[in-house]
Amino acid sequence: MILAQGVGELGSSIAAIGYGTAAIGGGVGAGLIWAAVINGTARQPEAQGKLMGIAWISYVLVEVLALIGLVLFFIA
Repeated sequence: MILAQGVGELGSSIAAIGYGTAAIGGGVGAGLIWAAVINGTARQPEAQGKLMGIAWISYVLVEVLALIGLVLFFIA
């Protein structure tokens, strides 16, 4: 019985590490997206509108993945 309780605590610790990794991944992904938009706008200012649309869609997808990590953390 004590062994089973320890395994539950280990599972929640692993879930916390997994969510931390998902949060870091989302932050890095968002940074790369906006850095690419800034570089693209600096090279071709007339393409800013297209780049911003693509960037917002990509940003939403990256953040949804981080939210999925949060949900999985609370499920575990």
